[in-house]
Amino acid sequence: MILRNFSRFVLAGAAAATLAMGGTVAAQDAATETEQAATVEQAAGDAVPDSATDAAEAAPGYEYMGPEMIKGQPEEWGWTFQPQHTDAGEQALTLHNAILMPVIVAISLFVLVLLLLVIVKYRRGANPKPSRTTHNTMLEVVWTIVPALILLGIAIPSINLIRTQYKPAPADAITVKATGWQWYWTYSFPDNGEFEITSNMMDIDEAEAKGLPSHLAVDNRLVLPVGVPIRLQTTAADVIHSFAIPSLWFKLDAVPGRINEKVLTINEPGIYYGQCSELCGARHGYMPIAIEAVPMERWEQWVLSQGGSLGGDTAESNEAAPLVAAASASEDAAPAGEAPIETTSSDAAEAGASN
Repeated sequence: MILRNFSRFVLAGAAAATLAMGGTVAAQDAATETEQAATVEQAAGDAVPDSATDAAEAAPGYEYMGPEMIKGQPEEWGWTFQPQHTDAGEQALTLHNAILMPVIVAISLFVLVLLLLVIVKYRRGANPKPSRTTHNTMLEVVWTIVPALILLGIAIPSINLIRTQYKPAPADAITVKATGWQWYWTYSFPDNGEFEITSNMMDIDEAEAKGLPSHLAVDNRLVLPVGVPIRLQTTAADVIHSFAIPSLWFKLDAVPGRINEKVLTINEPGIYYGQCSELCGARHGYMPIAIEAVPMERWEQWVLSQGGSLGGDTAESNEAAPLVAAASASEDAAPAGEAPIETTSSDAAEAGASN
């Protein structure tokens, strides 16, 4: 009996030693595979440079436009719309100047003439015995049909204008997200590296020293390309704001928890000013908007100077994809984070006894 127990004890000790050696070897193998995976990841990281950072370092400094390029701002003693620099704005201005104003003036003069005629012809001195006519079929038909035709003539171009303003953005439009805060704006570019800029009103003395309009100039303008559809999205972080640029015929509410969207295509390079057009708190009047429209080449230069990326910067990432995939495969094959299972001599003894 004693010899049998002794032999079992020796066998259990040998089994424990074997398991321990196996665990050590497994740990060494896991460590080796971990080092290999790290080497592959490092190679992949070297092959995939930070395109936004490298591009920003390589891009020359962007020079903003001067006050001589201002094209959209309020004018002193102005009483009509600002000059328009978008197709929708030009269409709206034509509707106002060629249709609405002539119709309004004509109707106002017609009503004025009728009032004067009634005052002169049907006064008590000229008409001592008043007429008792109560109905006139032809007159009632005329004053019903004519206003209806006038409204129809106004409705057709108005509906066309609404369709132009809310036309969906094309697939290749550049996306810009404007977020309203109390009391400033932030602009992000999801399609160009997710970079973001913050735009606050420029100090009044600084703006006047630079020849810029006070209460409208900002420290960081929103730079956009000319002649390219912009998918401009608006939202807010606190209260309701409104993104409005009168000279671009653009106004869109920014509502917390909701994204609104319209297309903006600027026709000419220049600087265009606007303001928040929704009462948003104590400093509502100090929340200006400044857009600088430039050719595509200069806009790309600005994007790179801000640390963003362009559409063609994804080629290097695609070339490095196999290396990244190899690194991922190595990680899946060798889960180095798992510790080897420790087996004590007592566990081994129990296993031997059960056998």
